[in-house]
Amino acid sequence: MRILIKLGGTLLDSDDSRRRLAREIAALCRAHSVVAVHGGGKQMTRFLSERGVESRFVEGLRVTTPEVLDAVLKVLAGTVNKQLVSALIEAGAHAVGISGIDGCLTEAETLRPDLGAVGRPMRTNPAVLNALGEAGFIPVVACVAGDRQGRMFNVNADQMAVSCAAGFGAKRLLFLTDVEGVRGADGAVLGSLTAGDCIRLIRDGTATGGMQAKLNAAVQALEQGVDEVVILPGYELEILGRALRGEPLGTRLIPEEVRP
Repeated sequence: MRILIKLGGTLLDSDDSRRRLAREIAALCRAHSVVAVHGGGKQMTRFLSERGVESRFVEGLRVTTPEVLDAVLKVLAGTVNKQLVSALIEAGAHAVGISGIDGCLTEAETLRPDLGAVGRPMRTNPAVLNALGEAGFIPVVACVAGDRQGRMFNVNADQMAVSCAAGFGAKRLLFLTDVEGVRGADGAVLGSLTAGDCIRLIRDGTATGGMQAKLNAAVQALEQGVDEVVILPGYELEILGRALRGEPLGTRLIPEEVRP
């Protein structure tokens, strides 16, 4: 089975968490074809703050000035990517760190002018991911994309994961996060949601900020042929194996027609 795993930056910010997840991903690769996409928002905000640059967000997306884009390349495509690749290699996996720019993996266009160099992924070239996978490598993708004119874009990691999942033909998209799952208006974790449920949570103001962006991305994934999206608490031990065995963890997002 083809699986895409998206790792939130908070989970990659400590050696212990990063190495644990790397071991789980390496184990998963023995039975499945896996692509990993990672964020790094926490690391980005810290890097910018240390340099006196304020981070601004609109609807969960980071406003990306030329200075912020330079930091994205240094932190996301650089430090965060290579730390995860190194942890996977330590775990016995053959990992290769790339970004959406490499090999025109993911092409993007400007999302909104007021957000600066924030990109909307338009397509992901499966040939890049397939070639690496067939050679026995795990592609580890940083959420930076480009276009045919040489422009570079900061892409929301959830949206990048969806584009890569669709291009790769992933059956499951697993979002590893630092929260227990999607919460309803009463604060309780919701075990399953359809695309319609996601839209209602956003419209009534229950899902905002980063979760709003994540649910929007999940709806897009379902629309583009991914069978199931799961938002999982990445801090739980053996989270990937347990989720794939069907344990009721996090929040499952499923097409309307398969809802029980």
